[in-house]
Amino acid sequence: MLRAFFTVGASTLASRLLGFVRDILIAAYLGAGPVAEAFLVAFSLPNMFRRFFAEGAFNMAFIPLFSKKLESGDDPKGFAQDAFAGMILVLSLFTVIGIVFMPALVTAMASGFIGDKRFDLAVTYGRIAFSYILFISLAALVSGVLNANRRFLAAAAAPVLLNVVFIATIIGSALSGADTPEALRAQVGMAMAWAVPVGGIAQLALVWFAAARAGFRLTIRRPRMTPELKRLAIIAAPAALAGGVVQINLLVGRQVASFYDGAIAWLNYADRLYQLPLGVVGIAIGVVLLPELSRRLGAADTVGGRYAFNRAAEMALTLTVPSAVAFLVMPLPLVNVLFQRGAFGADDAAATALALAVYGLGLPAFVLQKVLQPLYFAREDTRSPFRFAMVSLVVNAALAVGLMPLIGFMAAAIGTTVAGWAMVWLLVRGGRKMGEAASFDDRFRRRVWRIVVASLGMGLCLWLATLALGPVFGIAGLKYLALAALVAVGMGSYFVIGSAIGAFALSDIRGAVRR
Repeated sequence: MLRAFFTVGASTLASRLLGFVRDILIAAYLGAGPVAEAFLVAFSLPNMFRRFFAEGAFNMAFIPLFSKKLESGDDPKGFAQDAFAGMILVLSLFTVIGIVFMPALVTAMASGFIGDKRFDLAVTYGRIAFSYILFISLAALVSGVLNANRRFLAAAAAPVLLNVVFIATIIGSALSGADTPEALRAQVGMAMAWAVPVGGIAQLALVWFAAARAGFRLTIRRPRMTPELKRLAIIAAPAALAGGVVQINLLVGRQVASFYDGAIAWLNYADRLYQLPLGVVGIAIGVVLLPELSRRLGAADTVGGRYAFNRAAEMALTLTVPSAVAFLVMPLPLVNVLFQRGAFGADDAAATALALAVYGLGLPAFVLQKVLQPLYFAREDTRSPFRFAMVSLVVNAALAVGLMPLIGFMAAAIGTTVAGWAMVWLLVRGGRKMGEAASFDDRFRRRVWRIVVASLGMGLCLWLATLALGPVFGIAGLKYLALAALVAVGMGSYFVIGSAIGAFALSDIRGAVRR
């Protein structure tokens, strides 16, 4: 299981690093202006529904059922083929509807755009990019087939292709020439909109060929409603509603931000930074843990399931608590070095850094959700996460809307963070009913407080180093070395303190690296 975590994590890290290159280029060429905001809203629409249909609802229901069929040998390929055909039909119709009603979708996402050029741009970009939902949802289903077969590399590497397409498109369109800066921004924005469906096709092709080599060649055929698909639909429906609630949380945040010029871009760049540890750790654990728990429950291996859950939670906190502390201590140096150039100025960097610090407070919660939710989904319980998501929606909406007149766009970030912790509390509380299989063991309890202490000690070292290196960040040629020095101080101090007080064991690290 640890080997699979590192396989997925390493591939996700490569994707996130390329994603940073992509966002650095977007910030440099588009800044936080209207073209940037219009594209970010347009791109968020298929991504929102992708999480609703694919990673959220469908895969959470599909993987446990498919894993059980793999264990029993009850025609898993036929089940996957029926699901593939059904998804093609449903999402093709949904894509057409979305393209036709794009103005309404943009209004629902960012009503603050109405009346200025951002609205028309977002509608145009959205109609081009929306077909991505079809390709990426099919890719997510095929990735679920691969993950259940313990083949993680292709599915984890697929997002790398999207970022490669984006980077090549941005550079190519920027170098093709434009008469004015405004024309250049328009040219880059349109090129990025077309890069979205092209990247989706590339991702689907990669995982489809990998699944075909694994013996699961899925083809286009007439869909049919089988008893297994009916069971899948019954389980997926509450998960879809839960996914819808999560996306409404995002909608609330973007609606608040859309009333402040540049705020959607600031929140997006901050989101990209905290998504790095969330993606590398949280997504890797979630991808591996769900099929692992499903197989162990199917084999009545309660002890093994509890061990897998605890080690996943331990790893999640070991890697994300220090990341959260770093985002709180040094957000401005991170944003300054990564994004502040070209059209992205000092005021943009300061606003983005403030949002990043708030998101950092919620990072452990966002990752723990990826650890806790498989406990429910592996048991085919999608109703409880839906109820918990409804509570988090109320918390998020109340804070984001209620605080907006007082603190502006930051209300959206605060609402997201507090709602994340509310969701974790509800998941932990609900897990108590599952008995020993969902309980924390002695090793986890011994290490969790040591992880927090080691992270706080690292935070103190980072704070002192930031004070010492502060003037260097104003020197263009040296700020990259200064950030590298801060990263080295953080990693070194956390490793030394954590090893000394037993937050993690060197033998675990050596074994994981060897594997």
